[in-house]
Amino acid sequence: MTTAPAASIEDKQAAEMIEGFDLSRLGPAFLNEPFPTYRVLREYAPVHRLPDGSFFLTRYDDLAQIYRDTSTWSSDKKIDFRPNFADSLLYEHHTTSLVFNDPPVHTRVRKLLAPAFTPRALRALEPRIEALVDRLLDAAEQRGRFDIIDDFAAAIPMQLIGDLLGVPQGEREPLRRWSLAILGALEPKLTREQFDTGVRAVAEFKDYLTGLIARRQVDGAADGREILSTLINASEFASDAKGGERLTELELQHNCIFLLNAGHETTTNLIGNGVDLLLRHPDATAELAEHPELIDTAIEEFLRMESSNQLGNRRALRETQLGGIAVPAGTYVHLCIGAANRDPAQFPDPDRLDIRRSPNRHLAFGLGIHACAGMSLARMEARIAIGRLVGRFRTIERSGEAVRGGRARFRGFLHFPVAVR
Repeated sequence: MTTAPAASIEDKQAAEMIEGFDLSRLGPAFLNEPFPTYRVLREYAPVHRLPDGSFFLTRYDDLAQIYRDTSTWSSDKKIDFRPNFADSLLYEHHTTSLVFNDPPVHTRVRKLLAPAFTPRALRALEPRIEALVDRLLDAAEQRGRFDIIDDFAAAIPMQLIGDLLGVPQGEREPLRRWSLAILGALEPKLTREQFDTGVRAVAEFKDYLTGLIARRQVDGAADGREILSTLINASEFASDAKGGERLTELELQHNCIFLLNAGHETTTNLIGNGVDLLLRHPDATAELAEHPELIDTAIEEFLRMESSNQLGNRRALRETQLGGIAVPAGTYVHLCIGAANRDPAQFPDPDRLDIRRSPNRHLAFGLGIHACAGMSLARMEARIAIGRLVGRFRTIERSGEAVRGGRARFRGFLHFPVAVR
């Protein structure tokens, strides 16, 4: 059942929308613009039972409650990923990486990754990001047109994460392809092609990392700010390893993959979605150009309105309630971040872009112990990229059709051509 059975809804169109909503049957229209559906679900059926018995949640307060209550709601996906992934390399990856584990595994791995994201580490990275963004914008200015995704938004985190992992420049070409394939396999409806492509990407990435780790052990760190050597020293590979808080070989490999995937997808989509919002709201673009000090609150508003990550999941460890509805132990729930971030109970006039919005307690990076470890880095990259883009060019216009990624979980663009003057 739902909080408001479709049969009792007077709005016939809304009732039909709720009755037909199924994550296994999402069409192109929904993937392009899911927010009208989310609005109907949030208003009439905020705790909506799907045909497979799972619940789809759209209210801010319900998501916040689940994020904070880790004793009731598990992030471990060993049960949930088995039907789609069986014993494949995709299963191995997604059940080994940081994001899909509970304490104490989550706590141990996150602690080992933490040095890469301290304020001091980020301050050291900022000049590097600024120089990279300026080089990309110099090239765009010379051409007068470029693709926001291929030539800018994807290039920034890929270059930065390549540096953090110590991947030589000439070996970075497959990184984005691997990342898109591995994350694409997390879609609610998995095709055979997505599965095969994802498995192949994990295999190729693991093989590459095996060689890179071996080289790093011989050659040492390529850069004092490179995290791969830090992780190797915190792993069973370390010559002085004595047990305790050590990464296993698999944990080392899969959390390097996780760093690429999480850092690439979040930041690429944040920059692309932010530019799209500005082009759809020229008044906001003009205001940001006139008041560049608004870039921080603007980034938060982009995160709220077009969250890079639209869906999360948890499983109930014990019987509980959501919005007055009994939820049995073992129930799987879908956390609709995209809907919660437009909940009028939390955000006044939620469908309006307001680059001055404050407070803005969106859920784009989650909450609690599973809040995105790299969120400060993603914010910094977006602040520099979008701030310098708007500051550099008097005019930014679409110069062709923007192509969305066509995914429900991760919202972003594959291509976004623009002309600049």
